[in-house]
Amino acid sequence: MAQAYIRKLDEVLYQDSKLTPYFEQLEAKTGVKRTYYALGLAAFLLLYIVFGYGGDLLCNLIGFVFPAYKSIKAIESEDKNDDTQWLTYWVVYSSFMIVEFFSDILLSWFPFYFLAKLLFLGWCMAPYEWNGSHFIYTKVLKPFVKKHEKQIDSYIEKGGQIASEGAHLAADLGAKAATEKMIHDAMNKGDEEKKDE
Repeated sequence: MAQAYIRKLDEVLYQDSKLTPYFEQLEAKTGVKRTYYALGLAAFLLLYIVFGYGGDLLCNLIGFVFPAYKSIKAIESEDKNDDTQWLTYWVVYSSFMIVEFFSDILLSWFPFYFLAKLLFLGWCMAPYEWNGSHFIYTKVLKPFVKKHEKQIDSYIEKGGQIASEGAHLAADLGAKAATEKMIHDAMNKGDEEKKDE
């Protein structure tokens, strides 16, 4: 099983890219395959996430930057299945971030929390149909939204009305304040002209 993953990693690392010349130079000087450098870097990152400072930042970067890049590529591709895959990831990711916001204070005290979070995000972005995003979306989020869809739509509509009323009120207050400022400035200018006479 591990050999299959190493073969896939080799396929990715030995593709032509901007990093290929650097990898070739590094391999020529040291005699160590780039696969081992990649595995070493992955081990270092995992250890850093577990024991290092800023594990949460690194975990969030991995959970955001790679999916953002893949999402951009999916948008630009002709295939729409990858759009669905990454849109599903972002729905699950945002839901997870909301849950984590309220439970982070408690969970971050548990050992290996950031490693577990990284593994969870990795499962969610895995390039398989049975990945975590698909599972969580179909088993948890979709049934929840379907069950409460009318209530959610009602809250969204009320929120839109409140926002619209607030914008109109702010515009009215801004116009009133601007008018009062203009009147005040005009009166002060008239008073100054009288003093100069």
